[in-house]
Amino acid sequence: MSVCITNRNRDALPFRTDAAYSEFMNDSPLRLIVLARGDVERIKHAGEELVEFLRSQPGMQVVAHIESETISLDEIEADLVLVLGGDGAILRACHQLNRHQRPILGVNLGRLGFLADLSPDEFREMLPRLVQREFRVVEHLMFECTLHHADGSVEKYLGLNESIISAASPLQMIEVRLSINGESVTAYSCDGLIISTPVGSTAHSLSAGGPMLRQNLQAFVITPVCPHTLTNRPLVDGADGIYSLRLAETSNDALLVIDGQYRCEMRVGDTVEIRRAPVTFKLAKLPGRSYYTTLQRKLGWSGQPLYPNRR
Repeated sequence: MSVCITNRNRDALPFRTDAAYSEFMNDSPLRLIVLARGDVERIKHAGEELVEFLRSQPGMQVVAHIESETISLDEIEADLVLVLGGDGAILRACHQLNRHQRPILGVNLGRLGFLADLSPDEFREMLPRLVQREFRVVEHLMFECTLHHADGSVEKYLGLNESIISAASPLQMIEVRLSINGESVTAYSCDGLIISTPVGSTAHSLSAGGPMLRQNLQAFVITPVCPHTLTNRPLVDGADGIYSLRLAETSNDALLVIDGQYRCEMRVGDTVEIRRAPVTFKLAKLPGRSYYTTLQRKLGWSGQPLYPNRR
């Protein structure tokens, strides 16, 4: 790992939701934190090459090159966090930033790259616009997940994509009772239950039959996995509510997974509470990049097939 901290003590550039940085133009260099996993050789090598390239560019300042996911970023002043990898790398970066979220721009070295939708070549092509701060910062919903154990102990996590309650053992169902703001909604007999943000709606929730939500909507979607009752369908509700999920007395034990990063055992009588987090995930978007364009490019969501006899 290499870390280079600027000696100049100045405040970070301001940003606004869906606003162009060009509104705040000044002569100061754009300060970057580069995150590239050091335990994956190709990403480590790509990170070293990119940092060397960026340090040769006018208007850029690499204030930190981080190769470990355990290093705190709280004390490093930066305008943008450049993440190398795939969507999983962005999720890990979001967790690493914790409650000190900064705008993130992903360079895709993975497979799908739904959040990290820039290829390395595209990033270099767009670099002049980045230097001129011709990008938007779009804020996205994050959540707090609190696990209340029946014995009185409590665990709390910050998440971006989803919380999943699934059966602890294969080929077993669980029964989860859902309440919103203290009002009983329904009980799910299923293989699992997903509560996701709009960002997470195109991940596990989508594969389980849930809807795609525009990423900057303020809502949660609850999607049952293989529900035992045909009337159990995905539910979309506002982000200002408190979502409580309790393992029923007739349920088997379960596993709570947050963003694929944290795993907690659940027992009968345990309750999970999901609510809006006090911080937001900040995604930098360069010109020409939009949510629906990404859907079309990454998920092959292009509408009607192009038949040979149809123009």
